[in-house]
Amino acid sequence: MPTIREVASRAGVSPTTVSHVINNTRFVSADARQRVLDAMAELNYRPNVLARSLRRGETRTLGLILPDSANPFFAEIARAIEDSAFRNGYNVILGNSENELTKEQVYVDVLVNKQVDGLIFVATGDHSPSLEQLVRDGLPVVVVDRRLTGLDVDTVLTDNLQGGLTATRYLLDLGHRRIACITGPSNLTPSAERVIGYRQALQERSLPVDESLIRKGDFHPHSGYLTVSQLLHSAPRPTAFFICNDMMAIGALRALAEAGLQVPQDCSLVGYDDIELASYVTPPLTTIRQDKNAMADAAVQLLLERIADPGLPARTRILPIRLVERQSTRRIA
Repeated sequence: MPTIREVASRAGVSPTTVSHVINNTRFVSADARQRVLDAMAELNYRPNVLARSLRRGETRTLGLILPDSANPFFAEIARAIEDSAFRNGYNVILGNSENELTKEQVYVDVLVNKQVDGLIFVATGDHSPSLEQLVRDGLPVVVVDRRLTGLDVDTVLTDNLQGGLTATRYLLDLGHRRIACITGPSNLTPSAERVIGYRQALQERSLPVDESLIRKGDFHPHSGYLTVSQLLHSAPRPTAFFICNDMMAIGALRALAEAGLQVPQDCSLVGYDDIELASYVTPPLTTIRQDKNAMADAAVQLLLERIADPGLPARTRILPIRLVERQSTRRIA
């Protein structure tokens, strides 16, 4: 690799002048600047961006840790965060914890060693020892899609309780009264809050909450398939399902089809997230939309503000949800 001294020698200037051209830190005459640029091109010289950034105390790189990059919701979040960071002049390094605390800690260590300027974090649960240590160490951090207990940190959420209310009220307005709810893991606040909204919507109409109609899944399609298959054996069977993410709802569509039931003629279905795939399944899925681009923009904005001013108080952004009505639901008599 050519050195800055070789560039300076080829251009007939000092290494300091080459540095000023590269970093644009001082006036250099047009003739000298052009000679430096020509020398860099002839020698195929590439400035050491990392070393320069470290001298400035920044790498213009953000870390992103997700619990499950195979889940389309998180894949879409990752893409939106990368786009938002890039617009702001930052690159993103991604780590996938696969919902394992040990792997989560490994990726935290890797990203810290890479000297990222800040970290956007979707924890595996409602408690993260590795994140607590980061906050104590002063690394700028923003948590997305989780409320972490006992941790004062910038957070971006959507209104999950309102999402559960909206989905269940919608099914009630369509005439359904026996509505099942397939939840996610109980240690995740988004899942728990959606179920609270489901319960509140039933209580608003003075309807009893049948605990046998609330089943726990794991946010993967197979758990939606299994839980709905089991509920179809209950008597009377549910006329509608509120399912707390779209991937489980897609598994539920298969279970209903195998049982010989048509959606929405025999059973209505509401999912959650509005992943891109939701509009392509048959029938297209009615769902609660979380705006992934708005979540990403809010997370990047909070993180860049935290990087610029570490003394800011912790802030929480709660973004609205929206019902997207498609063909998996219908009114009943």
